[in-house]
Amino acid sequence: MPSLELTNAVMEFDDAGAGSPVLLLHGFPATRYLWSQVIPLLVGRGMRAIAPDLVGYGSSAPRPGMRIDMASQAGWMWELLDALELQRIFLVAHDVGSAVAQLMVAASPARARGLVILDGVYETEWAMDAIESIRQWDTAEAHRLFPVLLRRLGKSQHLREMLAAYAGDAGGRRLIEAARDLEPGQTAAIGQSLRASRIPSLVLWGRDDRYLDVDAVARPLAQLLSAPLAILAGGHFTPSDCPKELSDAVCDFIVAHAGE
Repeated sequence: MPSLELTNAVMEFDDAGAGSPVLLLHGFPATRYLWSQVIPLLVGRGMRAIAPDLVGYGSSAPRPGMRIDMASQAGWMWELLDALELQRIFLVAHDVGSAVAQLMVAASPARARGLVILDGVYETEWAMDAIESIRQWDTAEAHRLFPVLLRRLGKSQHLREMLAAYAGDAGGRRLIEAARDLEPGQTAAIGQSLRASRIPSLVLWGRDDRYLDVDAVARPLAQLLSAPLAILAGGHFTPSDCPKELSDAVCDFIVAHAGE
């Protein structure tokens, strides 16, 4: 498990395989473990899969006092890619991790070979209502948050392991801080830049996503990106719910655009 010193942060990440590099970005309240069933499938198709914990999530930590909003995450991701000497990459992002990816594309479109968004965000549609209780959670009761998350999100073994970093008092406090630093306004005005980038894009969505609606979020996002929209047989956490179907779609997209 590589670890990298960044500006005001330490990032831990997985890096497997060779070939076309793919940066896998998780969202809230996930960790890089979200991709654990996807990475072997990508590697098996000849991809290099790089999956970091966002700073302040999982095992990646900010310096004291640093905000961990998605704009800051985008800067840290470019630092990671520079350290790995990767000039152009495919971005595959889930949930608010897609805010990071969109901000990266808006800032440096020439470095993105393609963009795949899974159950992601669009403008200010970040499903903030779903996490408001976490934003308001009493930090003195942070140790109670992990079992509540499990009840809300399901008790599959994969999701339990994905959320394990947030068990206990320290883990609960970390997640509360992450929730409070989410700022939907950061992607409110980047639509024109994304449209102008003309980056090859694909939008994948869980048929049963109960947080981010297909019609309210997925369809306008796909229209903005001039991207096809494919509906997968899963809920919000598609990398966990249907890793094979998702990986096939991602790999087919990358193969189609690898020469561009």
